[in-house]
Amino acid sequence: MSFPSATPLPSVPAIAVQELRDVYGRRYRVGESDRELLGRSRGWMFWLSWAAMLAAGIQQYGFAAIAPTLTQAYGWTFGEVVLSLGLWTVCQAGVAFPAARLRDQGKLPPGAAVVTGAVLCAIGLATLGHATSLPVVFLGYSVLGGIGTGLVYATCVGTVMKWFPDRTAARVGAVSGAFAYGCVPFVLAAGAWLDVGSRALLLDTVAAVVLVVIAAAGVLLRDPPKHWWPIHPEPRAWALDKVHNRSVSVNRPAVRQYRPGEVLRSRVAVAMYVIVMLAAAVLLFDLAYLSTFIAARGAGPMLAAAALSVLAGVTGAGRVLLGWLSDRLGRRRILRLAMVTGGVAQFVLLYSGEHRHAVGLVLGAALAGLGNGCCYSLLVGLVREYFGEESVLQNFGVLYSAKAAGAVLGIGLAAFVVSTHGYLGAFAAAGVLSIAGAVLAGRLSQPGRPNLLPIAR
Repeated sequence: MSFPSATPLPSVPAIAVQELRDVYGRRYRVGESDRELLGRSRGWMFWLSWAAMLAAGIQQYGFAAIAPTLTQAYGWTFGEVVLSLGLWTVCQAGVAFPAARLRDQGKLPPGAAVVTGAVLCAIGLATLGHATSLPVVFLGYSVLGGIGTGLVYATCVGTVMKWFPDRTAARVGAVSGAFAYGCVPFVLAAGAWLDVGSRALLLDTVAAVVLVVIAAAGVLLRDPPKHWWPIHPEPRAWALDKVHNRSVSVNRPAVRQYRPGEVLRSRVAVAMYVIVMLAAAVLLFDLAYLSTFIAARGAGPMLAAAALSVLAGVTGAGRVLLGWLSDRLGRRRILRLAMVTGGVAQFVLLYSGEHRHAVGLVLGAALAGLGNGCCYSLLVGLVREYFGEESVLQNFGVLYSAKAAGAVLGIGLAAFVVSTHGYLGAFAAAGVLSIAGAVLAGRLSQPGRPNLLPIAR
């Protein structure tokens, strides 16, 4: 099977291409504009990635809206159903590193990865609409759907990083945000109409839309040449310009370039891995258990749908906001603030649920989205600034795989805590874990750089 995305870039006239280095030793390929390479603005690559991510996130952020119907249809327990989300997360996060490695080796072009992901995402959603046994759910949704979503996520984030090296935080935040808030229409529709009778029709329709949107975007995705930099701004000036590039003052470039094997041996990487694991565990706990917690307190499905929609919507919008703030205030500082916010959110949700405060539940969901839901977009910038740009996609994939460990903690272990200590123990534990992640984030420092060196201003 051949993929249109594997075709070469349009031929362009001879251009004076040169490679430059800045004071940090970073390389830039200059002389080719995005329009000369693509025949159109690089903004197309952003919007195509945004559209694909908008459709791909339904399997994660919309799962809680589907889970109650699955338990009603065949008498499966909620623990059995939610286990499929845990396995899905393991597959989705686990594919990020191998996908990045194959891409860097030229063996998996972005179009091929995204079109393959589109087919697997559609299979995952259709499986939820038709499966009559849990093994089928685990295979079709968890494994195939998880791998498909992981391919789309890793590829789209990487595409935006390659085409927007001068505006990475803002653009990655916007694209990864779409992965979260893209599910809001589905969650609201599911809250209003999804039941055992309508399950197949609704999920088949969504699967068809997801397939078309992601595949259409994937066909047109392209990579720029390695180290490509746009015509403007001039890269060496940009690396030092604290007026137009305010991030320079608070986010210092990496001391040197790290390969994935070196990252794995770094103590800082271990700390970052634990932080991502804790953030993922708390977010996945909220996604998996918030709707059942609300239902157990006597609230109707529409309040659960509203809370989940707010959680996903604020997660998406918050990634844009926190990406912007991290450029101005520093990524480590914003990461720590986000983790604290996510921890406070757990206690707000617990108190509001126990006292049946609808407004408090919605507020807690918003805080949870703004906190733990925003950590992934901050991770992209931290990886670049701690370990360099040469292997940034692979290094991101290594650390993003911590989300799989977070699934074991936030879904698997949480099921035991809920069954033995109730929601009080589970939400309290989630809050403590998030705050522990904030403490650890405050201790992060760039590998190879003495802590006593002042930030250049």
